[in-house]
Amino acid sequence: MVAHGTHSRRPTLEEVAARAGVGRGTVSRVINGSPRVSDRTRAAVEEAVAELGYVPNTAARALAANRSDSIAVVVPEAESRFFSEPYFSGMVGGVGLALAETNLQLLLTFARGEREQSRLAAYLAAHRVDGVLLVSVHSDDPLADRLIQMDIPTVISGPRSADEPLPSVDTDNYAGARSAVGHLVARGRRAVAIITGPLDVYGAQRRLAGYQDELAASGISYDEKLVVYGDFTEEGGRRCMEELLERGTGLDAVFACSDLMASGARQVLREAGRRIPDDVSLVGFDDSVIARHMEPGLTSVRQPTRDMGRAMTELLLDEIALAAEGKRSSVRRGTQRHLVLPTELVVRASS
Repeated sequence: MVAHGTHSRRPTLEEVAARAGVGRGTVSRVINGSPRVSDRTRAAVEEAVAELGYVPNTAARALAANRSDSIAVVVPEAESRFFSEPYFSGMVGGVGLALAETNLQLLLTFARGEREQSRLAAYLAAHRVDGVLLVSVHSDDPLADRLIQMDIPTVISGPRSADEPLPSVDTDNYAGARSAVGHLVARGRRAVAIITGPLDVYGAQRRLAGYQDELAASGISYDEKLVVYGDFTEEGGRRCMEELLERGTGLDAVFACSDLMASGARQVLREAGRRIPDDVSLVGFDDSVIARHMEPGLTSVRQPTRDMGRAMTELLLDEIALAAEGKRSSVRRGTQRHLVLPTELVVRASS
């Protein structure tokens, strides 16, 4: 029975907590949509809310806690890259799925240069968002450190180094690269080239390390002539593939560290009369729509970008809830949370 008529005033958060047999902070997490609450506890809180007729005062709650009920996805990249790479759409799709379970709004902003980052810092300092999802960060980008200094709850997509101080969600770049190279070697390929991503991105470093270690495990010597340094773009893939062919290395396989670069490499191989996979096997990374629509179909390492976006959001919601309870600083002094999601090699006709 709903007891709307038994209160001459609004029931309080403390009364809901007492009825549910939980702490005030747990009730706050349930109301704020944090996923870090068990189904049993959530049900108890929701039942207490219904019985007492508790209605959260969103405006008062936001003012009292400096809450805006919104989060920002911040991308320190050019807008053209964001809209051309399937990686980003998958990430944002996962963020949207996680936020669908809450009352939070999503803000998307780009902050590539100093001017844009200064403007963003001023915006964030005005408490216009409750937390930040930082996507695609280079190791020399000062934005992440600026957010740490501002003490804004932040989760990063992929650490900048092995010592990343921010909570992060990443895919297993190292294992994914090893699976790609191991597959090519198992198919009899011995001169396996790699088109890396930009090495100021930690994930690109890990893919290169996986390539090197899998070659060593297979008894194949590392050859610097088979390594070219790309930028995750289609044009970068073209440029790198042209450079590899000009070196005359006798390559019989290429591991491109993104599907877009694999697409550019494929164009150059075809123009050079190299058949895929007869003359050169080709493997990408992402398993994006590009891989599925390429001719021949592209073997690619699937990284679960949608799951990554969702996991980042869930982690950020927990950080926001901890900040509201005043507990986040103690958590940050302890072991930070870094989630690494598994990859999967999807084999198609290109290898």
